[in-house]
Amino acid sequence: MQLHLEGSSIALDAVMLDLDGTLVNTLGDFSAALNGMLADLQLPAIAPEVIEHLVGKGTEHLLRSVLAHGGLDAAQVQAQYAQAWQRYEHHYLRINGQFAQVYPGVEEGLHTLAAAGLPLACLTNKPLAFAQPLLRAKGLEKYFQCVFGGDSFARKKPDPLPLLETCKALGTQPGRTLMVGDSSNDAQAARAAGCPVVLMTYGFNHGEPIAAVPALAHWDALAQVQGRLSPQR
Repeated sequence: MQLHLEGSSIALDAVMLDLDGTLVNTLGDFSAALNGMLADLQLPAIAPEVIEHLVGKGTEHLLRSVLAHGGLDAAQVQAQYAQAWQRYEHHYLRINGQFAQVYPGVEEGLHTLAAAGLPLACLTNKPLAFAQPLLRAKGLEKYFQCVFGGDSFARKKPDPLPLLETCKALGTQPGRTLMVGDSSNDAQAARAAGCPVVLMTYGFNHGEPIAAVPALAHWDALAQVQGRLSPQR
């Protein structure tokens, strides 16, 4: 399959897509679960706009950053981490998807990719036990041949390992497997793995402008893939 972009085209055999900030706006879920956790630990609440800058590097990084933001020093963060994870998991599994919304254009884009015969994988730093129920709750699970989380492999994005292992699972070469994400993590991992990358403009990028991150394209909606695919000649 050929994906046509402004002034160029690339050959594709499969597509990997990030989850948080790419397919689903999960900021409301993060806010509810993290603030439930903080309340249990008798720590001050954290604002959604702060959380938005901390999402994307996996749950351990998120929890440690939130605890540090709450005023704990490094030793206190380490001492509280196990309990924080237990309370966070409790709250997240309870509310998973309730405060999250599928971004406009995502369903149309996934349908277009699947209808073109491209195998799809969801590749996220979110724990797999959180990712799979969320995709199911939002009606997106049906589009994916496989789903991998931040605990599926030995390392997380921006390390290239998850992308390379997902390519193996899909049976495709990295250079012909597109990564669709929303952050510099996705772009860095894709470059290191040798995968082409397209970035969405609306997601979580640690508070930095995504337009400054090199990619084949920056799209405002996944539906922009419509009309850009054609059979390979």
